[in-house]
This record gives sequence, C-alpha cells and structure tokens, in this order.
Amino acid sequence: MKKIYHLSTCDTCKRILNELNPPSDFIFQDVKSESITTDQIKEMHDLAGSYEALFSKRARLYKERDLKNQNLTEKDYKKLILEHYTFLKRPVIIVNDNIFVGNSKKVIEEANIAING
Repeated sequence: MKKIYHLSTCDTCKRILNELNPPSDFIFQDVKSESITTDQIKEMHDLAGSYEALFSKRARLYKERDLKNQNLTEKDYKKLILEHYTFLKRPVIIVNDNIFVGNSKKVIEEANIAING
C-alpha cells in the first residue's frame, strides 16, 4: 500500500508533499475531513511498533489537557489519536511495509528514498 495521512491545512504537510512529489498511485487522506478508523490506526501501529510513536506531543490539546503530567498508556495514545486528529504526528507515510512518521528531516529523507528511489 502507498498512503499518506496528512492535514491539508498544515503548511508543513504541504511543504513536505511538494518536496516528496509522490506519484499518482498514492492514496491521500486528510485526517481532518476523513477521520482515522480503528483498522487504520491498528495498521499504523503494526508498522510503527507503538501508538506512542504515532502520537504528537506538540498538539495544542496535549498542552491544554496537561497530558504531559499524566502517565499515558498505549491504550490512552490510541484512544486520543482516534478521538482527535491533532494527536496524530503528521504526516504518516506508508510505502508498502515501511512507515515514516512525522516531519523530521531524517524521516522525510528516508521517505523520499522509499518513494522516489
């Protein structure tokens, strides 16, 4: 599968998608307009190894809910990601059996190699 979970209103996601220029066989899912399903988050978890790896601690709601002072479990991370799209670290790029999560330079470089060779 070739899929990119992103937020269409996010300037960082837009910049990364322009930079990567993925081919037309990729499926794009705007996580704000099309919520992540339980099956999709499980698939991402299976590839990433944990829900925490998919979780954004930069989300405004993370700070507002004072979640950093709570002991969050894998179950909590999953529930929060399914509850609100801002908790998903973006973009999430899946290329066959490889997953690239977030917008760090290293992750994007690795995704670019997987996408464009």
